[in-house]
Amino acid sequence: MRTGSPTARTVLSGAITGQLRHVLVSAGLSASHQAGEALVPVVIGVVIDRAVGRGGLTDLIGWIGVLGVVFAVLSSSFRLSARTGERAVEQAAHQLRLSLTRRILDHRGGAEQGRLPGDLVATATGDADRVGAVNRALATGIGAFTGLLVGGVALLVVSVPLGLLVLVGAPLLLWLAHLLGRPLERRSHAEQERAAYASGVAADLVAGLRVLKGLGAAPAAAERYRRTSRESLAATVRAARAQAWYDGTLVVVTGLFVAGVGLLGGRLAAQGDLSVGQLVAAVGLALFLLGPLSVFGWVNAEIAQGRASAARIASVLGAPSATPRGTGSPAGPVRGRIDVRDVRHGTLRGVSLHVAPGELVGIVTTDPATADDLLRCLARDADPETGTVELDGVGLDTLDPAGLRAAILVAPHDADLFEGTLRENVGAAAIAEAELRPALAAADVHEVARALPQGLDTLLTERGQSLSGGQRQRVALARALAADAAVLVLHDPTTAVDAATEARIAAGLRELRQGRTTLLVTASPALLAVTDRVLLLDEGTVRAEGVHPELVRHDAGYRASVLR
Repeated sequence: MRTGSPTARTVLSGAITGQLRHVLVSAGLSASHQAGEALVPVVIGVVIDRAVGRGGLTDLIGWIGVLGVVFAVLSSSFRLSARTGERAVEQAAHQLRLSLTRRILDHRGGAEQGRLPGDLVATATGDADRVGAVNRALATGIGAFTGLLVGGVALLVVSVPLGLLVLVGAPLLLWLAHLLGRPLERRSHAEQERAAYASGVAADLVAGLRVLKGLGAAPAAAERYRRTSRESLAATVRAARAQAWYDGTLVVVTGLFVAGVGLLGGRLAAQGDLSVGQLVAAVGLALFLLGPLSVFGWVNAEIAQGRASAARIASVLGAPSATPRGTGSPAGPVRGRIDVRDVRHGTLRGVSLHVAPGELVGIVTTDPATADDLLRCLARDADPETGTVELDGVGLDTLDPAGLRAAILVAPHDADLFEGTLRENVGAAAIAEAELRPALAAADVHEVARALPQGLDTLLTERGQSLSGGQRQRVALARALAADAAVLVLHDPTTAVDAATEARIAAGLRELRQGRTTLLVTASPALLAVTDRVLLLDEGTVRAEGVHPELVRHDAGYRASVLR
């Protein structure tokens, strides 16, 4: 894929040029097939005039043999062209999916902004397939044009008026097909947008189905999806109606055109300007021309839909990065000092805080949005609007996000698990259990493993749905601890576990992270009790600081936040 800001044109041209060899081979074979189809009525006309009319049995057998060779060539060409064209389609779509995946997973982010996960999946599947299909349409269109050209030249040899009619009328039909395809392209784009949004809403609702049922919000969610689905259906119907009008109009116009060719051929035969064989060839060629002309309509529709999909793909590939600056790497070894200086971002209003290397600090926020904004700045999912966040005295905005996240690991509250064993969800399969044991013990995952049929080797379902909420949290926490990052930021890691388990996790966390910088963004008294100190963020700024017991005794706002 080309660098720079991609457009629908560059996405389409990249998909074609990337598979140019296959497209050209498929186009050549398709041209051979169409040329053979055009020659069939010509050869039949020759058989009638020379073998049946004037020749003998030998001539008849010879020309039938020629006809058989023509059929063998066109049949083989068709099969090979379809196979090569399909390869170009699939490989182009695959390359687009790889490009989209790289952009979506790029450590600088930004592609997911304003898009639901299902929307991105629809773009990487349906839209990529439609852009890839342009290769097949292009190869088929070249073949159809070759067939039209061969047919027109053959008609020109049989009769100059018939040949001129075809050679002049065909470009006009192509121009008309292009004009008719514009409304189809617009409605196809709208159809794909609504369908992708409906897929995104469906994926979002399914992922949160348990929560929705627990809140009693399932009926409202179902109504939201019904409304979205109806809008998608309406867009699909409009696109289908445009497709129907497009196809129907082209069939009528091309039918009239072919009928005109047939009528002119019949009149010339009646006047004695054509022989019987030539008349048969002319009528056969006129009927044959209906195929290439109808193919042009299909090709134009495919390209119109491909352009609409290419525009959607280009919007994802060209999405601006959330963290465009920074190419440096953290200086090693990372000590883990964190300095937040007068940061303003979202709900943060001039936050300043300092964490010494190896310190365990708790952060309590009165507004969940404040916690989210702080985490985004620490993870460098976004750069502050003003102020700086520093690691060991170096601004995060000067560092490459990929290298930075190896030093600062921000573990979100809603971390997902994956299909695979419990062991693989904590660490790589090649890592020995002995290396994972400290993290497993600190997160109390051994208790989870004992409750599973195959322990750490038990296969988990997608998103860890085979586990309870508390079990999923412990596995996710163990994964964050096993990474052994120089700076670890945990956001509400124990909200779904019982009090006894939470106390064990707090003690294990304190012991395992001894000497390494750890930030706990939480309101859990059990976790805050093991911290070196706690900061209270209220109304976007640091309002109080101290150790947990003193803040509980002397700060009513803090007490209300953590003891509710």
